[in-house]
Amino acid sequence: MSYTVENLEKSMAKLTIECTAEEFDQAVEKAYQKQKNKINIPGFRKGKAPKKLIIKEYGAEIFYDDAANELINKTYPEVATECGLAIVSRPEIAVTEIKLGEKFVYTATVAVKPEVTLGEYKGLEVTKQDRSVSDEEVEAEVNKALEQNAKIVDVTDRAVEAGDMTKIDFEGFVDGVAFAGGKGTDYDLTIGSGAFIPGFEDQIIGKNIGEDFDVNVTFPENYQAAELAGKPAVFKCKVNSIKKKVIEEATDEFASEVSEFDTLAEYKADIRKNLEESKDKAAKETIKNEAVEIAAANATIELPAPMIETEKQNMAEEFAQRLQAQGLQLEQYFQFSGLTYDKFVAQMEPQAISRIRTRLTLEKIAEVEKLEASDEDLDKEFEEMAKAYQMEVQKVKDILGSQAEDIKKDLVVRKAADIIAESAKETKEMKSTVSPASAEEKTEEKPKKRTTRKKKTEETSESAE
Repeated sequence: MSYTVENLEKSMAKLTIECTAEEFDQAVEKAYQKQKNKINIPGFRKGKAPKKLIIKEYGAEIFYDDAANELINKTYPEVATECGLAIVSRPEIAVTEIKLGEKFVYTATVAVKPEVTLGEYKGLEVTKQDRSVSDEEVEAEVNKALEQNAKIVDVTDRAVEAGDMTKIDFEGFVDGVAFAGGKGTDYDLTIGSGAFIPGFEDQIIGKNIGEDFDVNVTFPENYQAAELAGKPAVFKCKVNSIKKKVIEEATDEFASEVSEFDTLAEYKADIRKNLEESKDKAAKETIKNEAVEIAAANATIELPAPMIETEKQNMAEEFAQRLQAQGLQLEQYFQFSGLTYDKFVAQMEPQAISRIRTRLTLEKIAEVEKLEASDEDLDKEFEEMAKAYQMEVQKVKDILGSQAEDIKKDLVVRKAADIIAESAKETKEMKSTVSPASAEEKTEEKPKKRTTRKKKTEETSESAE
């Protein structure tokens, strides 16, 4: 096997790969062994007809597709590695010579990593970030803790009210006939949760424990069970129990029970500190993203179309894998969204271009700044991964050790992004007030013990469905 490389315009290249006649004949033999059990020749049992006889009867072309695929799959990866090109697309294959007893020749047209001319990437002007924490935000966190640690108590001296957690019996009828799936016993229902069809829960308000009553509703026109859609129904119901959530006031005692602090003031101070840290972290990430985006926009890069197409396909595969992790198939997603595969891939183009430009820009900056990732950097990354996935470090190394060089490349790219972010200047005013990203989510770990508070009562908390 031999090959030649021809550089084309617009960051494209053509590899011409030539396999010897002997290599091609061997590939034809493999194709024969693969196909012989499927070929009928009068006078021979399947799989027993000689190759020469099959070729005489059907022509050698019967084996060409399999033989060509055999050689291409074997030789292209070798050539792609040896040729020294930074190939960034899937190859476009074209067979140019194929004949039994003669050499086999094909071309692989590929996109190669384009040249990057950097623009400004240091001292970039980015939007000012609001890191301040208001008293209202602190109070919201306290209220969240109060809500999480509320007591659930039985109610026996009044009728059902909005927000109550009830257990009910029910059975539904349409035109006087009970329908499948319309019956429940001791069903947990929080009034106002919207778990049942519109109008159902409102009619439970005011009912007492042990009281039998009817709930009259009409199923929505788009109800999932077509035989019930749009039809009026009567549910025979009874309330078996009522519970309510009792939220106490924020006091020093409450603070000591849900955190490591003795007073409410200390507890709030800790919440504020955590919110400030979260906002600062979010601000730094926002600044980095904006600065990197500007640096990529300042760079001059001519992207070859096949590179963009390959990135779109990769993104589609990543999306499909995420769906599978959630128990869904891509075909199901298309049914829900009304998209076709082609439209789905096409709409990814802007993001694909952005991802490519960003990566190429950061790689070029890393090259200019002579950035490297050491073995110590790699070990630290493995430790971070182990912590994130709650695994032993050695286990992570065993799984990802073969990808060490790729991980190092990613670390270098991240270092380039850090250089851009660290020199950025917050000079642009925000166009509108923007709340910090997921401030609530980022402070769920604090205050300590807030979700493990010991209850003062013996009542068992019920989960509303």
